[in-house]
Amino acid sequence: MIICDNKEKTLYQILIMSKKPTLQTVAQKAGVSVPTVSQVLRGTGRISAKTQKKVLDAAKALHYVTDGRAASMRSGQSSEIGMIIHYIANPFNAELISGVSDTLEKEGYLVSVLDSQDNVDRQQRNIEAFIRSSRGALLWVPAANTPDETLDLLKTHNLPVVTFIRGAYEGIFDHVGIQNEAATSAATEYLIKLGHRKIAYFGGVGSSETRIRRIEGYKRAIYAKQLEYSLIWDAKDDKVSGLNAMLKLREKHPEVTAIVCNGDVVALGACHALRRLGEEPGQSVSVVGFDNIQDASTATPPLTTIAIEPYKFGVKLAQILIGRLRNPEAPTATTLLPFELKVRQTAGPI
Repeated sequence: MIICDNKEKTLYQILIMSKKPTLQTVAQKAGVSVPTVSQVLRGTGRISAKTQKKVLDAAKALHYVTDGRAASMRSGQSSEIGMIIHYIANPFNAELISGVSDTLEKEGYLVSVLDSQDNVDRQQRNIEAFIRSSRGALLWVPAANTPDETLDLLKTHNLPVVTFIRGAYEGIFDHVGIQNEAATSAATEYLIKLGHRKIAYFGGVGSSETRIRRIEGYKRAIYAKQLEYSLIWDAKDDKVSGLNAMLKLREKHPEVTAIVCNGDVVALGACHALRRLGEEPGQSVSVVGFDNIQDASTATPPLTTIAIEPYKFGVKLAQILIGRLRNPEAPTATTLLPFELKVRQTAGPI
């Protein structure tokens, strides 16, 4: 027999309570059997309301949380969804993630987001971590130059995958994408209609699939109107880079009267640069963004942009994943989201 004074007893209780609660400890506190606790927590069986309350009160008092990993091993399914994206700090990505998370949470799923920063090695580690932790599916923006071995890994583990923005692996995974070429072509055509003849493509670096398609759309419109001038100007997709790149563009190419941007963030940076130079976006230089993040409509002046609506993108992405999980044998499909040119105040006639 162990005899404790009051002080020792309190310490003993703390030590007992500090251990991770189990079905057994919940059953002991509620005074019922382990199978009864299991049925109450899973919402199965014919358990009286009084007993259910005892079990739920005991679980709450012990801070018991169902072990999702064990449950997924038993059922072969997991309610945790992995998501791999690049540069989470980009407002477009943040809004898209919100749309995904809000939609999946309503269906009982939890989303874990990792940032691969467009690095294939880091991406590989992220994917392997999700597989080890038994994520139920993957939402994925493939990094540039993703090797075939990564696809083989995902197929080997039979992980439901929906790619988005990049990587339309037709016949392998579902994909949700953007009409990049058509959208930037429409933006460029709009500026040409306003009378601009010296239009630059502004923003982005490297040769990602997305940027290549957008530049192709810009060039298509330029060539269709037989304009002799075209210019591609690099800038990382953040405001500071956009500001600095625009200052250099105005210094080196003062003849440019309009820019079609790789994204809203770099476009907003370009607008800051123009105001720093004492110029007004939409007057001295017209600026068209791409995405329609929330900051686009609240900027001063409001940004003309190609509207993709990142939050709605995330909602659609989540809906397609839910459909895949409910019907795993359905043929894979590619969905290209619609776009709209939102005319605001940063684009005007020359």
